[in-house]
Amino acid sequence: MNFRVNWDAMGVAASLACAIHCAILPLLLSSLPVLGINIIENQAFEYFMILLAFGIGVYSLRHGYKKHHHSPFPIIIFSAGITGLIAKQIWHQYQLWILPFAVLLIVSAHLINFRACRVHNHAHEDDCDH
Repeated sequence: MNFRVNWDAMGVAASLACAIHCAILPLLLSSLPVLGINIIENQAFEYFMILLAFGIGVYSLRHGYKKHHHSPFPIIIFSAGITGLIAKQIWHQYQLWILPFAVLLIVSAHLINFRACRVHNHAHEDDCDH
């Protein structure tokens, strides 16, 4: 049995999980204290989600870049998205304006990377070692 992980799909899922967390949690604001859950404004959880999205993104985009398409475009888009996630932590009062764009950039980077990997199908350059 040959099992392979699609890291771009994992990156999209992690980014969407972050977006769902940020969208749904305010709706549940009134019930969370009753349930004893304290995720709202939990800095450790926020940074964990950013670190998770960063780790999966770096791995999948690096793989796509080195093994398939050699285009820096997905990496640039992803970097802008991660910068947006960090910016929303720094300028917390603007997070509702920054977060949608950051998540959109990260998801877009993974989709662009996924499509580029499928289109090029190992389009090698002279510097490839495989």
